[in-house]
Amino acid sequence: MENVIIMKNVSFIRENQMILKDINWEVNEKEQWVILGLNGSGKTSLLNIVTGYQYPTKGEVSVLGHTFGKTNLPELRKQIGFVSSSLDRFNQTLKSETVEDIVISGKFASIGLYETVTDEDREHAEQLMASFHIDHLKGKTYDTLSQGEKRKVLIGRALMAKPNLLILDEPSIGLDILAREEILTLIKEIITYQQCHVLYVTHYIEEIIEEMTHVLLLKDGQIVAAGPKEEVLTDEHLSKTFQLTMKVHWENNRPWVSIHKNIGWTKLDNR
Repeated sequence: MENVIIMKNVSFIRENQMILKDINWEVNEKEQWVILGLNGSGKTSLLNIVTGYQYPTKGEVSVLGHTFGKTNLPELRKQIGFVSSSLDRFNQTLKSETVEDIVISGKFASIGLYETVTDEDREHAEQLMASFHIDHLKGKTYDTLSQGEKRKVLIGRALMAKPNLLILDEPSIGLDILAREEILTLIKEIITYQQCHVLYVTHYIEEIIEEMTHVLLLKDGQIVAAGPKEEVLTDEHLSKTFQLTMKVHWENNRPWVSIHKNIGWTKLDNR
């Protein structure tokens, strides 16, 4: 498999409104992508197409070697791990579940356990928990965890099925700086050791860690730029994407931005 994702001339129209327009995008093996854009730029619709929950109005899509229109989308989704704040809508079910059962449920793509769990499943879940440094949470229920711990559990759940593609949709939202950096360290370990491809969606440029190789910038449903992060994260591209005059600089192999104001350049405080 050379291409993880291929989109050719993809457009998506909903209620007579153009959400995505003429998207041409490829994700290849060994590439780890970040998707950036303002709210309403089309990020969610793009993810919904990748996961097969929305079908493009026109264009061609292939994910993990499966061409849309010629594949079983529910089977494809079993190869994709997904973590998003949208999972919060299942909190009523999750809150009384133990950490290990939530992680195991990822094998079945379910919220809650309704199928037979093997000793091998439990062993794999415990290995994931240990690698994510949450094995001390075994036996605890979801509602007793901190926000950062909950995100780690959901990421562990997403990896339980050994996916080829892991989608992380704003996994740091609502977290303090320490918890955010712990999540970013975890993502670094996933990229390094889990051998899966990551799509990381965020509003915050400084979350682009060294292991993330490529960036896709979206504005009003169209691609502003896509490619290696050093080529895409320019003052011009970021200013166009975020509709502000921005300047990017690099520290410790991570990009940071400032906003231009009349009084001069001021460090952007995202938090």
